[in-house]
Amino acid sequence: MSKSKPKKQVFSATKAVKANARERLGSPPPSHPLPTIKDKIIARPKHKETLADLLEADKDAL
Repeated sequence: MSKSKPKKQVFSATKAVKANARERLGSPPPSHPLPTIKDKIIARPKHKETLADLLEADKDAL
């Protein structure tokens, strides 16, 4: 089997600029995913604390 010719590298200004920036500044930090609606709902308490619960927690803290 004969090997195929390597493909010519086409100059891309965008890739050149990005490579230059990475060389000077370093690679960008990894991104953090935005929380989804489900994550927001799970993080929020389902019911508000009642006055009795708040008073009981206050007694335990003292």
